[in-house]
Amino acid sequence: MKKTLFDKIWEKHVVKTIENGPSVFYIDRHYVHEVTSPQAFAGLDARGIKVRRPDLVTATADHNVPTINQHLPIADELSALQVAKLEDNCTNHGIEAFGLNHKHQGIVHVIGPEMGFTQPGMTMVCGDSHTSTHGAFGAIAFGIGTSEVEMVLATQCLMQRKPKQMRINVNGELNEGVTAKDVILYVIAKLTTSGGTGYFVEFAGDTFRNMSMEERMTVCNMSIEMGARGGLIAPDQTTYDYLKGRQHVPQGEAFDAAVERWSQLYSDEEAAFDAELHYKASEIPPMITFGTNPGMGIGVNQSIPRTSEVEAGQQQTLSKALSYMEFGEGDAIAGKKIDYVFIGSCTNGRIEDLRQVAGIVKGQQKAPHVTAWIVPGSKAVEAQAIEEGIDAVLKEAGFELRQPGCSACLAMNDDKIPAGKYCVSTSNRNFEGRQGPGSRTLLASPITAAKAALSGVVEA
Repeated sequence: MKKTLFDKIWEKHVVKTIENGPSVFYIDRHYVHEVTSPQAFAGLDARGIKVRRPDLVTATADHNVPTINQHLPIADELSALQVAKLEDNCTNHGIEAFGLNHKHQGIVHVIGPEMGFTQPGMTMVCGDSHTSTHGAFGAIAFGIGTSEVEMVLATQCLMQRKPKQMRINVNGELNEGVTAKDVILYVIAKLTTSGGTGYFVEFAGDTFRNMSMEERMTVCNMSIEMGARGGLIAPDQTTYDYLKGRQHVPQGEAFDAAVERWSQLYSDEEAAFDAELHYKASEIPPMITFGTNPGMGIGVNQSIPRTSEVEAGQQQTLSKALSYMEFGEGDAIAGKKIDYVFIGSCTNGRIEDLRQVAGIVKGQQKAPHVTAWIVPGSKAVEAQAIEEGIDAVLKEAGFELRQPGCSACLAMNDDKIPAGKYCVSTSNRNFEGRQGPGSRTLLASPITAAKAALSGVVEA
């Protein structure tokens, strides 16, 4: 029987199948951060049991950490408590933790791949929906709830039902200035935020095949925004080249043997998917969102839809979104004034993203009324940016290079967009108040965000 990439990984990790029920599913790597783990550890402690495989758990502090003056105590009491609790729990259970000021601290979905914890064929979970990022390596990776975090800590397994499978094919060469972020925003705009519900998605086609690993991570990161359980891409030479030599990847002959195993991870020809979609890369423009969910996206040179142009069931949602954003039906998105630019997050806080921004803004100045924050996804990205002189380029352009963390992706730390202000953001969600109460978010690529910072408006 022909198998998909997902089938091959799934079948190797099912410990037990329960008739008419879920499967007991083995987890290779469990990522943990300070927000969704305290109750899980408290549950273990209340039952008097220890973490079953602390060597398979990787912990870091990311959501609550400040992105300036990280050498000082955290001022916010709740954030300080959560970060301290993570460190205590990890110490008590023998888990290696990359806390604040550790040289490997950063966003959990950034440090996992860069340290080589994330590898093809693995199963990975975290109490965070954007765990789907790790699917870029040909892995089954998805977010779980706090009670499931406790289950995995206690047993290294999870009860799971096998999801349906969808393949999204994009073929062709991308137009100049179009990035991986534009591709995934385009797909979500076509599919809607519920179009992938119930599915695990494989991204296929030469457009994805020609992307770097960091670009593939951007795509898989946002697969959750179409409602999918997760997304994955078959590993290839690009994957092996990225992984070779990283700290936790097999070395020498063991690496060659691992590549031999990983090279079997692909969907067989004629393998069956429950749904399959096809798009042309040449039709994808630089994208930006105008509304309050990631599916409300258009090309930067297009106009905001009118309620008469969408399906009847979507008209009220569109009207409400435009009211929140204070945008008019049929308005051109280009030329809209913006106040903030945020470049960072687990979607676009990697070194390639910072290089793209530096390439756009070098020798220029941001608009005087725009606040521009650049937040690296990890200490390693921060160090690389300094080594390459990117920090100096950004500073000369009036941008602020801050310290690693989730920052203004979500309003769980000090980096908040003020009420009523417009922010072009490279993060993954534009829900009402996502970046701060009353804030208005326009999702876009680092290139589009950098251009907006320079001109002070959305650039076509």
